[in-house]
Amino acid sequence: MRHNKKIALVTGGSGGIGAAIVDRYLAEGAAVAIVDYNQELGQQQARRLSEKGGRVHFVAADVADFDACANACREIEQVLGPVDILVNNAGISPKHDGRPMPIHMMDPKEWLQVVGVNLNGAFNFSRLVTGGMIERKYGRIVSMSSVAGKAYLGDIVAAHYSTTKAALIGFTRHLAGELGPYGITVNALAPGRIATPLVRTVSEEANLGVINDTPLRRLGEPSEVADVCCYLTSPDANFVTGQVIDVAGGWLMT
Repeated sequence: MRHNKKIALVTGGSGGIGAAIVDRYLAEGAAVAIVDYNQELGQQQARRLSEKGGRVHFVAADVADFDACANACREIEQVLGPVDILVNNAGISPKHDGRPMPIHMMDPKEWLQVVGVNLNGAFNFSRLVTGGMIERKYGRIVSMSSVAGKAYLGDIVAAHYSTTKAALIGFTRHLAGELGPYGITVNALAPGRIATPLVRTVSEEANLGVINDTPLRRLGEPSEVADVCCYLTSPDANFVTGQVIDVAGGWLMT
């Protein structure tokens, strides 16, 4: 019960990696706030977890909208209490017939949408919860980057996704330095190909190519990303900050 009595906020927590992280925090004794754009899926998950005895609260919000995020934080504090752990997990990677859109054909609205969710969403919630963390001299933040933030993966993701995931690495390192004196650790995860619905938006051929290039010769599981996330926010990692940890089975080792 490494997270007993802690309050965790997980964005994009209704499915995929986010849902696995929520499950893991509940298993380790935390109360969890799920923030997701998908209201139906989020309510279903919150209901299922509550029926199993978890202390969980769902808020539907667009993480790219600062005012919506502020309202979500107020509601979470009223229902669960001040946030101890923030996991900036929400992210999108639009495809077109299973392919990423090249830059010379990309709709500017799509670029702004990806930047809004993947990067601005992390800023919005970090901006909103760190004041309380500073006052309490405690906090844990994990942001979901990607190996695409460190390497070219043009057959799988487009420029907007790679750009936002690279930016989250810089964001993480800056916040680690800025917030460290207040007892707040800030780290990032860089998953490889994880078996989620997002991965299935590209061709089977592309995913098989990744598997063949991965030393462990398989896709990762959402629970394996959740394991590392929960480690980084546990007492076991009290002296770990400013790090970007690959969870990629050895793919694209740097």
